[in-house]
Amino acid sequence: MKASLKKILPGPVLSLYHFFRDGDLSPVASFLFRREMRLPFLRRLALVGRLYLVSGRISCPHTQGEMLEVIGTLLSLAPENEGVVVEAGCYQGGSTAKLSLAAAQAGRKLVVFDSFQGLPDHHETPAENIFGETVRFLPGEYRAALEDVKANIARFGAPEVCAFRPGWFEETMPAFSEPIALLFLDVDLASSTRTALKHLYPRLVRGGVFFSHDGHVPRVLSVFRDREFWRREVGCPAPRFVGLGRRKLVRAEKTS
Repeated sequence: MKASLKKILPGPVLSLYHFFRDGDLSPVASFLFRREMRLPFLRRLALVGRLYLVSGRISCPHTQGEMLEVIGTLLSLAPENEGVVVEAGCYQGGSTAKLSLAAAQAGRKLVVFDSFQGLPDHHETPAENIFGETVRFLPGEYRAALEDVKANIARFGAPEVCAFRPGWFEETMPAFSEPIALLFLDVDLASSTRTALKHLYPRLVRGGVFFSHDGHVPRVLSVFRDREFWRREVGCPAPRFVGLGRRKLVRAEKTS
């Protein structure tokens, strides 16, 4: 049966078949029936199939439910809200491929910041995360070559909407000047989070949405809660975070 299905079903449809047979339906159902999302139902269904195909081919540190929340938000942004989608920290390009598919549907560009050399040197010692697990991040960890990431996106994503900014954040982010509609960080370190927020959060448009996939890391949580950092270095009050201290994926909407 499985061999015959592979012959007659395209990859995204086969991925959906296996998901609906074995998976958790709740995040998919929330995505498919999200009222404010500007995408017809059948295109939503096809997009979900492609997301699961990506997860089956590329190592993805996020859960599908987390990425569906980010993408659902992206596809629900008002068209009159200008701005690009920005991702900081892409690893092998799994999240990038998924975000590129959604950005293409939304008619937006995706700008990707990554060193493509793994995590930078740092002095952030191991600590217990919000789930009681010890997290440690080693310099050079999560390294993937730019050529490999581009190949993954060419195969599974929408490369035509992607622009890459390779290099260390402190070298590539200060000159970035485009308005941002949605900002997604998965950078692991407090130092990298500070750099990204300092240079990118001010570019987030009013009504734009910020996501971080590092809400479980104690030092990153300290950055989010540091009101003096927000006032002094970001230049605005700390936003109201949803999910802070309770889950990995946290979000905040820029209201002013």
